[in-house]
Amino acid sequence: MFYEPTRRNHGLPHNPLKAIVAPRPIGWISTLSEDGVANLAPYSFFNLVSEGPDIVMFSSDGLKDTVRNVMATGEFVCNLATHALIEQVNLTSKPIPPDESEFELAELERAPSRLVKPPRVAAAPCALECVWIETIDLKDRHGAETGRHLTFGEVIGVHIDESFIEDGLLRTEKLHALARGGYFDFSWVDNLRSLPRPR
Repeated sequence: MFYEPTRRNHGLPHNPLKAIVAPRPIGWISTLSEDGVANLAPYSFFNLVSEGPDIVMFSSDGLKDTVRNVMATGEFVCNLATHALIEQVNLTSKPIPPDESEFELAELERAPSRLVKPPRVAAAPCALECVWIETIDLKDRHGAETGRHLTFGEVIGVHIDESFIEDGLLRTEKLHALARGGYFDFSWVDNLRSLPRPR
């Protein structure tokens, strides 16, 4: 099978691309509006893109509340989405008015951050406090606007639940970090195999 994405000529009922580029980490991004409303939303176009400086990015389809809040206040938090919180992660993807908070919608307790103002998800075992660097309006290969917005932030503070640290290592497979696949599919990390890099 071969298809061209712009022609959508795959003949399938749904676009398979996100099932191919999978699993994708979920950035569960918390922000504060200028009016002080706490926003929380999951983004599956999310990743760590640099180390030293530590930089994360997430991409939004449309200028949603999260992006507007980040651009207005310059701060956000990436909360670790886990299998234990899968229902709440999914619920916070629901579109609600900007003056309402997804923390209340999903009945999630807030925890204070140390260096930024947006709250953390108290139940999340890890969180990254971030300062906004820039948001890029993505264009296609012809230079046309796409309506997608790529936001970068530098990690300035890291929270870790120490119960997941064993022998000096944070055990990813114990965290059960949540990821997105295609369609309505989620997966989580519960098994690892270590392979030293070849010399």
